[in-house]
Amino acid sequence: MQLHPNDSIAVIFCAQRTDTGEEDYQAAAAAMGALAAQQPGYLGEDHARSADGFGITVSYWRDDASARAWRDNPEHALIRDQGRDKWYSAYSLHVARVERGYDWQK
Repeated sequence: MQLHPNDSIAVIFCAQRTDTGEEDYQAAAAAMGALAAQQPGYLGEDHARSADGFGITVSYWRDDASARAWRDNPEHALIRDQGRDKWYSAYSLHVARVERGYDWQK
């Protein structure tokens, strides 16, 4: 976990996975994580998935232009289309500005 700067952008992706192609999904997710990390303005991500396949990934970006550039990345668009066809039964996406953050560590 990492604290992200005020005024950065959080892209919150909530999705319900299908039972289709787990191995292909994991490979695509790893590839997209590596590709996102190379994009200008990328600050990191957090993610979690429950046993029933519901997951949340939050990616953080320096500014809205960086988040939009990731959305428009051609490789990302191809994988997004595959996700709609194969790996997700539903998803929602929200874009928010980080107003403030707090952290704690034991």
